[in-house]
Amino acid sequence: MTESCEIAVIGAGVIGLAIAHRLAGEGRDVLLIDPAQPGSGASYGNAGTVADYAVQPVGTPDVLRNLPSLLFDRNSPLAIRRAAILSLAPWLLRFAWQSLPARAERNARALAALLSGAGQHWDELAAAIGAGDGLEARGCLYLYPTAERRRAAERDLAFRRSLGIAVEMLTADELQRLEPALPGMAGGAALFPQARFMRDPGKMVGRLAQAAADRGARHLRAGATGLARDAGGVLVATTKGEVRARRAVIAAGAHSRALARMAGDRVPLDTERGYHVEYDGAAPGLTRPACPTERGFYLCPMAGRLRAAGTVELGGLNAPPSPHRIARLDEGARAIFPGLPAPSRTWMGFRPSIPDSLPVIGPSRGGAEVILAFGHGHLGMTLAPVTAAIVAALVAGRPEGQDLSAVSPGRF
Repeated sequence: MTESCEIAVIGAGVIGLAIAHRLAGEGRDVLLIDPAQPGSGASYGNAGTVADYAVQPVGTPDVLRNLPSLLFDRNSPLAIRRAAILSLAPWLLRFAWQSLPARAERNARALAALLSGAGQHWDELAAAIGAGDGLEARGCLYLYPTAERRRAAERDLAFRRSLGIAVEMLTADELQRLEPALPGMAGGAALFPQARFMRDPGKMVGRLAQAAADRGARHLRAGATGLARDAGGVLVATTKGEVRARRAVIAAGAHSRALARMAGDRVPLDTERGYHVEYDGAAPGLTRPACPTERGFYLCPMAGRLRAAGTVELGGLNAPPSPHRIARLDEGARAIFPGLPAPSRTWMGFRPSIPDSLPVIGPSRGGAEVILAFGHGHLGMTLAPVTAAIVAALVAGRPEGQDLSAVSPGRF
């Protein structure tokens, strides 16, 4: 079987779907290539937050100072599977380099530029796909159990403000009035009022997939196994035959590295394994996502359930889920809400992680017939419509409207 199209988008997570929806809306003939149901991976299992405030990269000077203990402490919000240490060594060295003060600040500023307007982009996308009712503008909370924790966060919050992030500090009493279901937090909270929230990110991505299909984007349910340029553009080998396209967009998330290498780009992409635990019928009155900062995960009041989502485990694509990480999420959720029922389900998915915490968006070094759009780490959901706008501009030859050097494939 041979398929033909103008643009092959490899990957049907939220990034690939947003790109396909945007390009199809501009009259492009788009074929999505993915072996799974659209949006069934990390695009489904995330915290549902449009996190315009998340300007800090994973790698910072504080993380670098504590890296040995963080990586080898099984209870740390940032951990590593010991069996993966050797294979991860080159990535970890790059990560340490990017955690130095000047580089971490540069990466934060680049993230802030990308995130600027992310909420508005999502408002427009949700309206376009008939899902405005699935996006709430209630903000997001960082919780501080003690006054000391709050004081320790002041420098970080001041830096975010300097990058244009809106932050409102709440006293313990103000937090209690805003979210009476939460236990007392002596240090109060930071409220990021511009953050949006999806009570069902899986449903949102499902609507996006349907809207892309309604615009004419097709889906080939197959895995992409090879990529090469030919005289007519790009030839994509799949598990169900060949696809000939004038252009290809690699948006396969954590599975993008090999395809990028075939295109001529050596990208230091590795995998963060993210987890969530859900409790059906339990949202204990919480009305917006809340992050207990000392534990590094989010409590998210999803539709009909509470989801505890987050933490970072570096460990590749092949190992089974860690029962220990799941148990830690359950323990952390119960520390906030002791009356939770037994978990209804658990989940593990893969985030595509780059050492500088910046995605890779731009033409391949091997030629502009291939565009790279992956590596968004914790910000895939947040940056999906932003990335789609950039890719559409590149395809059309329009000025992108922003400096893309910080996310260019050529930076490696």
